[in-house]
Amino acid sequence: MLATLKVRDLVLIEDISLDFAPGLNVLTGETGAGKSILLDALGLAAGNRAGARSAVRSGAAQGSAAAIFDPAAKHPARALVSDNGLPNEGEIILRRVISADGRTRAFVNDEPVGVGLLRDLGAAMVEIHGQSDDRGLFDVATHRRLLDAFGGYEDLLREVAARHGEWERARGRVAELHHASAAAAADAEFLHHAVEELSALAPEAGEEEALAAERALLMNASRIAEDVSAAVESLSGERGAEASLAAALKRLSRTNEEARKAAEAAETALEQAFALAEEARRELESLLTRLDVDPAELERKEERLFALRAAARKYAVPVDGLNALLAECAAKLDAIDGGGGALKKAEADAAKARTAYLEVAKKLSAARVAAAGKLEAAVAGELSPLKLGHAKFRVALEPLNGDAGIAAGLERVAFEIATVEGAPFGPLTKIASGGELARISLALKVALAEASPPAALIFDEIDRGVGGAVADAVGERLQRLARSTQVLLVTHSPQVAARAARHFRISRKGDRTRVELLAEDARAEEIARMLSGAAVTDEARAAARRLLAEAAGSAKKPRKRA
Repeated sequence: MLATLKVRDLVLIEDISLDFAPGLNVLTGETGAGKSILLDALGLAAGNRAGARSAVRSGAAQGSAAAIFDPAAKHPARALVSDNGLPNEGEIILRRVISADGRTRAFVNDEPVGVGLLRDLGAAMVEIHGQSDDRGLFDVATHRRLLDAFGGYEDLLREVAARHGEWERARGRVAELHHASAAAAADAEFLHHAVEELSALAPEAGEEEALAAERALLMNASRIAEDVSAAVESLSGERGAEASLAAALKRLSRTNEEARKAAEAAETALEQAFALAEEARRELESLLTRLDVDPAELERKEERLFALRAAARKYAVPVDGLNALLAECAAKLDAIDGGGGALKKAEADAAKARTAYLEVAKKLSAARVAAAGKLEAAVAGELSPLKLGHAKFRVALEPLNGDAGIAAGLERVAFEIATVEGAPFGPLTKIASGGELARISLALKVALAEASPPAALIFDEIDRGVGGAVADAVGERLQRLARSTQVLLVTHSPQVAARAARHFRISRKGDRTRVELLAEDARAEEIARMLSGAAVTDEARAAARRLLAEAAGSAKKPRKRA
């Protein structure tokens, strides 16, 4: 509920504070007194764009408008406040400050915020309907939600959204596998070639190091062989180490027993030295045998080493990593071969999810058709008393392309009107004139009173251009609507003003706008003025009292749809 509106230094307003009540609140007064300025100030506080009637009062440095709301604990606006880290206890205060150069600043609960957040909060708590309006009820983006709330099939909506989510996830999995399959297919030729080439090469762990050592040895075989032969000769020649050691052992073996015992350790060492020399000779002879090879052997080893290193450069891995690369490429090929099965399963799951979604979405479509018929009948019942008898209202349900459903179902929803008999239907704001637009918004709001989310409703001269029975019908519907939703309106109709729960009179003195909350006697005098003009007659006062009495009696009647 809108509790208070405070306006300072805007256009003709110096400093005004209005405290509103639940139910129907009306603002009356002479033309030009500043009634619409107050509504524009409320729109400014709620995040609307600053217009000519939101300019700073002459002589002031800045102006401001503050709207104080007292929404219920579970109102969506409270969650929006909390989600943005703002204080959320008690009232919610939306405030806008505008400087003389047109720049504005926005505040929520005295914390500076962006205008976008101010606008979102304002839209959640107040709807402003004027002579030219493309928001609220007339915003086609809201029509599906309004129809669904009117239809009351929330469980079906949640099920459709859940099934659509499952279908989306299944389609995402299919797309992911298709992408992976396409990428793998592009790599398949490369993988086949790599596996074939590396399998033929058959690299072994540590092979590069061994080949490099062998190559280095064979490349210097002649020089090394000379040195090794000389070393063998030093060991096994006539004066070599083996012959000298053998001679020493032979001489010791000829000594007497006492001498052999004394030289036992030396004899043992000589035996070990002879054995080691003999072993060294055999190793050197074996090395000579290795060095005495066909020159083609060096070429073969070089070719093998070069082939391994070329493959490593080609695949950008170390030579010792070729084995791992071969295993990795083989695994990817196996995955490609087995990926078709996973893709087929994913496609089957997606088809199943689509069928489940379409099944429940078609139930939602049928529910919407039924709800649309009921809403059309409800609005039709409201149009005739509002001097819109030739107007026809319909809920257009336009199927989406094919079965490309969304989380909200299979169709677009749009409210359309035809105000002239035989004329085609079209969008509300393009077909209806200003006065018709305001009354159509009232008819829609009355029909949707139970379904539309609670908010303060603001109407600017909804009764312009009508009088008598039509004005009375407008007032009756506003009074009825105000039983469930707070309503604030500017009116020139005494029939409407008589039904108010709280009545403000707006007056102008010089270049200042003033606001007065009227008591019962003052209300009768103001309504009499509205009936008769500047000169208030006794007949007008009597008629005003009758209107007030009739409105009071109507307010006590049980609510029913007209």
